[in-house]
Amino acid sequence: MSPNVVVSGNNPKRAYVSFLAGNGDYVKGVVGLAKGLRKAKSLYPLVVAVLPDVPCDHREILRSQGCIVREIEPVYPPENQTQFAMAYYVINYSKLRIWEFVEYEKMIYLDGDIQVMDNIDHLFELEDGYFYAVMDCFCEKTWSNSPQYKIGYCQQCPEKTKWPVGMGSPPPRYFNAGMFVYQPCLFTYCRLLETLKVTPPTSFAEQDFLNMFFRYIYKPIPPTYNLVLALLWRHPENIDLDQVKVVHYCAAGSKPWRYTGKEENMDREDIKLLVKKWWDIYEDESLDYKNNNAITTAAIDEPEKLGSLVSTTLSEDDDGVVNPQWTAPPAA
Repeated sequence: MSPNVVVSGNNPKRAYVSFLAGNGDYVKGVVGLAKGLRKAKSLYPLVVAVLPDVPCDHREILRSQGCIVREIEPVYPPENQTQFAMAYYVINYSKLRIWEFVEYEKMIYLDGDIQVMDNIDHLFELEDGYFYAVMDCFCEKTWSNSPQYKIGYCQQCPEKTKWPVGMGSPPPRYFNAGMFVYQPCLFTYCRLLETLKVTPPTSFAEQDFLNMFFRYIYKPIPPTYNLVLALLWRHPENIDLDQVKVVHYCAAGSKPWRYTGKEENMDREDIKLLVKKWWDIYEDESLDYKNNNAITTAAIDEPEKLGSLVSTTLSEDDDGVVNPQWTAPPAA
């Protein structure tokens, strides 16, 4: 988690990346994410793409937590009268700028309202040439305008309510864009911006756009890598909390730094537990960057080990979901 880590030689250049806009309290989420990655002993830095309206004091807070702060310019969709599912979604098109970060060969994007509960560095070992992310859930009211919601169909449990034959082929798999594994590339970046110019915006903004753009190379990974909280009450049979590595606090009222427990489903014990876990990490001063230089010092002193610290076996189940199986290195 050091901004000074330089991986030399034949070792691939990798990093996590998040996004921050405005002067609100989302900076707390990104700080929590930085500390969560540190607790999980990630070997790679966290780059934070910030818009010009992020104040200097927030940028300094991020740097003090070992983040690499990169200012980007906003990206806007073509003008029209689209009603986004959430008004602030429009600014999220600016996330497309992260494809410009070509000093890194592979990156893992994480929203600022995400917490990493376990090491996920092994995802960098996923096969090149694909876009990896977790399938979304269509069961919440925010999806009420979608055909999936209207007929009760969800890709998380497609056998429960079958897609009607009369409606043609089922829609393609659709991922949640709060977490994904991708490869920065200037050619892809230019294509993204050119395609955006001629693509009418839709309700879920950049998430819909990325799903459309990467539909032919998208490969699903298990929900343990992006637990969208609605899965806890919509598809509990698919979730084992003990195995969850990444939690996405995206449900209404679930942001830990704003949590009151008053919104629908927020009084659940599993939600309270996950909020507490976030706060435990955020308030742990031993996870502050100044107290953790030793974690990255080893990586700087012995960079040749970066590529061999994890062993990842990839398997694909009958539904086409890629299941990375991580083997930790033997104890010294």
